[in-house]
Amino acid sequence: MQYKMLVLDMDDTLLTDDHRISDLNKKVLLEAQAKGVYVVLASGRPTSAMTAYAKELELDLNDSYMISFNGAVISRVKDDLVFFEQKLTVEQIHELYDYSVKMKTHIITYLDDEIISETDSEYIEVEKEITGMAHHKVASFKDYVDRPAVKCILLENPAYLKTVEKDLAETMPDLSVSMSKPFFLEAAQQGIDKANSLKLLAEKLGIHQNEIIAVGNAGNDLTMIEYAGLGVWVDNVNPELRDKADLIVASNNNDGVAEVVQKYILN
Repeated sequence: MQYKMLVLDMDDTLLTDDHRISDLNKKVLLEAQAKGVYVVLASGRPTSAMTAYAKELELDLNDSYMISFNGAVISRVKDDLVFFEQKLTVEQIHELYDYSVKMKTHIITYLDDEIISETDSEYIEVEKEITGMAHHKVASFKDYVDRPAVKCILLENPAYLKTVEKDLAETMPDLSVSMSKPFFLEAAQQGIDKANSLKLLAEKLGIHQNEIIAVGNAGNDLTMIEYAGLGVWVDNVNPELRDKADLIVASNNNDGVAEVVQKYILN
């Protein structure tokens, strides 16, 4: 099979634990693009927290795209052109806020390239570190968030949040719900996930499903892993997901992405 698109989750997949692209991963991804393969970053991150990495990989020079906010936005790297965007309504965001209060979790959303919350949390600090975005703590979340936003995240300790995930999916079936980290429960508009946006992008570029490789590590990657012609986990995948992919490669800290590229694209 000649693969034409490689779709990569970022945190804990492409990136090492210290948020870097390893030298080997970068080298082989540039070589893949030289062969005409589209490299696409697909992350729960906001678009602005992906751009520097995309340009480090020369996605702008190779006319490629990013899938951000867990699939809620598709944009072209070279000029930030938004090809697709789907937001939560204000009513949905306020309902999520009320739910988070009831369930005693923290909640954040994103407006004007800032993280918006009413509270502080060690888990919000993680999001600040990952994204490099400013944190705007507001007196009233519902008063401040008066326009649509692409997603919300509920944050709490992993053991408890896993129970919240199941409850939220049942309580608000009009949302797409997934875990991006054990302490990040993401909520987006119904039908929004990485696979949905990957399908839209592939159709735009004339690429068939069986010509796509997708690599990830977490629950919010599962739909694209199942959709792609070759679905791949890195070895640090969440244990309950290990049997859901076609292949498992080395971890994010051991050039797992390079292993895929070398075996299935460069060879």
